[in-house]
Amino acid sequence: MAEICPTTGVQRILLSSDGSEFSEGAVREAVRLAKTCSSSLSVLSVIDYNPEFDSVAPQIMEKKEKEARLHLEAVQARARKEGVECATLVEKGEDPYRNIVEAAEKDKSTMIVMGRRGRTGLKRLMMGSVTARVIGLAPCNVLVVPRAAEVRFKSILVATDGSRYSAAAVSEAIGLAKRNGSQLTVISVVPAEIATPTDIDFTVNQRELIAEKEMRNAEQNAKAVKEAAQKEGVSVKAFVMSGKPAEAVIQIAGEQKADLIVVGSHGRTGVERLLMGSVAERVIVLASCPVLVVKR
Repeated sequence: MAEICPTTGVQRILLSSDGSEFSEGAVREAVRLAKTCSSSLSVLSVIDYNPEFDSVAPQIMEKKEKEARLHLEAVQARARKEGVECATLVEKGEDPYRNIVEAAEKDKSTMIVMGRRGRTGLKRLMMGSVTARVIGLAPCNVLVVPRAAEVRFKSILVATDGSRYSAAAVSEAIGLAKRNGSQLTVISVVPAEIATPTDIDFTVNQRELIAEKEMRNAEQNAKAVKEAAQKEGVSVKAFVMSGKPAEAVIQIAGEQKADLIVVGSHGRTGVERLLMGSVAERVIVLASCPVLVVKR
């Protein structure tokens, strides 16, 4: 019996793969999604390009290009073995994220699939990572897959803050849960700095009022999502917490054994949206399961 496509809006998948061990999960899941959803699949490998360095050592760039092409040929063969037609593209770029975003725009991709680097050391917290910048600028949803993770839909967690950006994530999560008969968990978090403001201009009473108001808003957000999910016949649990938003999301995801975390991406502009630090990006850094960042 053929596997049923678990989602919609994946007609054109763009897989970004650098051939490293960290991209293995993304490769595997992109091919699987393309197969089950009869999607087109394009695979892009971007080689870091430094004009000054490469002009004095062209053989290094030639070696990188050869390795990239061999990797893409292997991915293409793997896809074709599963009955998936796969286009490949090698590009050079000083800023790889630009190549990825431009390729998605040119190909009218409906989903970008990317891997994620390891979670140890300072590298995972560095500002301006390729993944973070792609998320900030991508014209479509972005699925980030840790190396050992599989995209499953038995248990889905969605984070909401009541904004229009999280509303898109909520709509996507409810749709996925309904389509796959998933258990849905919704979490709304009051950031610790809001729950307990320390500004000297606030009296103790004012601080308590602010905290109470924010907690009520979070409860209302979670309740609204729960009711919307129940109207669609989706089994749903709701949690409201105070603390660090990303850490709270990861905690509940672990407790609920979430297979997939769905988050929204704030529509920032200019330099701000290129920087690490948003809740979505930190969730990606900390998550052990795939994270779907909803852009539309």
